[in-house]
Amino acid sequence: MKEAIHQLLTQQIRDWDTARTNYEALAGVRTRSFTVGGLPYQVQFNPARMVSSAAKVDTQSIRERTCFLCQANLPAAQRGIGFGGHYTILVNPFPIFPRHLTIPDTAHIDQRIAHRFTDMLALAAALDEYVIFYNGPRCGASAPDHLHFQAGNKGFLPFEKSWEASKTHPVVSYRNATLWQTNDTLRHPLVIEATHAEDAAELFRIAYEALEIPAGEEEPMMNLLAWKEDDRWIAALFPRARHRPGCYFAEGEENLLISPASVDMGGVFITPQEKDFEKITSEQIAAILSEVCLGEEAFRQWKQRIKEKV
Repeated sequence: MKEAIHQLLTQQIRDWDTARTNYEALAGVRTRSFTVGGLPYQVQFNPARMVSSAAKVDTQSIRERTCFLCQANLPAAQRGIGFGGHYTILVNPFPIFPRHLTIPDTAHIDQRIAHRFTDMLALAAALDEYVIFYNGPRCGASAPDHLHFQAGNKGFLPFEKSWEASKTHPVVSYRNATLWQTNDTLRHPLVIEATHAEDAAELFRIAYEALEIPAGEEEPMMNLLAWKEDDRWIAALFPRARHRPGCYFAEGEENLLISPASVDMGGVFITPQEKDFEKITSEQIAAILSEVCLGEEAFRQWKQRIKEKV
């Protein structure tokens, strides 16, 4: 699988104009580093990501556009690799990572994670050089009508390293899996660490079912990261309170076109507009996270419900 994906990336960047242009542009992407809440973050200026950051994901807009993840609608130059009998591994033509993949289901079904978390862990094991991520339908997914994961090469997201240094104590344990709390008081992640995939999946089920589902939604709001390190799976759950922060809709100097998704939760904020890249501050990053992530009291209640379910 590793060699097949390497060949796919090589071929698509060589032969597909859109992919080649945007991957070449990554060499000129600018970044800034911040410390926010005592933890490392980066901000990336990436104009090609405007297509995702500004995506219209309301019901009417989704209904009126064709699905860009359905096989019948893929660009003629796009190629893929089958996985697991019902996924296709594709090169993402609008990359954030030096190696960025999109992994849609072959069927046009809604973006839902409840019964697909084990697939996410299987992808993390098979693509062990990558972090797998999932954006909830109102948490950064630009195709909430088509189930998909994404993957980016390891070593890119600050959270990959910072979570272990910031973990404080277990919330609960189940067999060979532990659900950790961290001292990250802005994102309020809980992190599953497990040596058996089935135990990780059970802890995820418990945590998922303990989250409240907002009115009008079909699943709790969350972003997920998962990867395999040696003999253990790591899966980070970022509970969300809002889709987009107020600055996204503000006018004039107050406007910041930032629509947080899993990559942002992982510590890399994406700014498709140069003005936002140049003016954003650590205080604004903290304010955005405080607005879109679960608040302190809701987080406390979530943990308590988890404990009651184990």
